[in-house]
Amino acid sequence: MERKFTTTKLSSLGKEKLLVNNVLVLEFDNKGMLVKKELLDIDKMNNLIISDSKTSVNNKKESFVNNFLTSLVKKIDDPLGKKKAK
Repeated sequence: MERKFTTTKLSSLGKEKLLVNNVLVLEFDNKGMLVKKELLDIDKMNNLIISDSKTSVNNKKESFVNNFLTSLVKKIDDPLGKKKAK
């Protein structure tokens, strides 16, 4: 990924202008071998379609062992329970 900016004139209050925006897209197969490489410049990126799908977290719930160890560490750190959780 390569991005270069420059500051504009005083009339536009010195905002940054994007000069170069290059992205190298690499595609790998399931064995980790490089299948395809493509260099996208600023014009090609305007035509790029980005997926709206999101990845989900499979491990949302903590395990019993993790909860047990967390509570054990809290009890070791504050055996009388006088510290307040922030």
